[in-house]
Amino acid sequence: MTSLQNKIAIVTGGGAGFGEGIARLFVAEGARVLIADLDFERAQAVAASLGAAAYAVQCDVSRAQDVQAAVDACVQQFGAPQIVVNNAGTTHRNQPMLDVDEATFDRVFNVNVKSIYHMTRAVVPLLRQQGQGSIINIGSTAGLRPRPGLTWYNASKGAVNLLSKSMAAELGPDGIRVNAICPVMGATGLIEQFLGTADTPEARARITAGIPLGRMSTPNDVAQAALYLASDASAFITGVELPVDGGRTI
Repeated sequence: MTSLQNKIAIVTGGGAGFGEGIARLFVAEGARVLIADLDFERAQAVAASLGAAAYAVQCDVSRAQDVQAAVDACVQQFGAPQIVVNNAGTTHRNQPMLDVDEATFDRVFNVNVKSIYHMTRAVVPLLRQQGQGSIINIGSTAGLRPRPGLTWYNASKGAVNLLSKSMAAELGPDGIRVNAICPVMGATGLIEQFLGTADTPEARARITAGIPLGRMSTPNDVAQAALYLASDASAFITGVELPVDGGRTI
């Protein structure tokens, strides 16, 4: 039997990158997955490739009504979820902190942090009814060992890491586990924003020079960590910040 057999999951930002990797692995392990993404066509393409076990919805995670609609769609299509992966995220360009305007700051915090507030309000009542659940928030090594030039993004991911611990403490008595995965930079659609330059071998080499295992993270690296935290294998694990970073935060 696969490790997520008969489980239902919601994955935000599931149309590409880490989220797509998580959605694909969850389906392979027996789960049914609601893929929520701002880019509906991309989410729909991923869901179509996964067959009847996946369903796509358009969702701006910074909007409460969109998040509630995604949860409602999951319940209607598959049933109440037991697993929620808050993966959708964004960043500002790597630049001096004073060069980031207020609208960009607000967008980063709305997508990276406020989205988890919206999802928590929408999904925790369903998890409480079941007396169980696993919430996985995608934080970042940026919230553990920040790099210059990404100050406001670092702050947003520091918030994600800490709120995951606080949620774990509050929701533990309900049987709901909450953990954060903290990946190092990966080759996702945000890489040039993180680098602040063109994505070149030289730019990547500057990043990997600080990673003992010598490479950036991949969607599969993050997906395997999420699978563990979503499955019963981690039944006694909650409130953890799990670096998936090749040793970056040593």
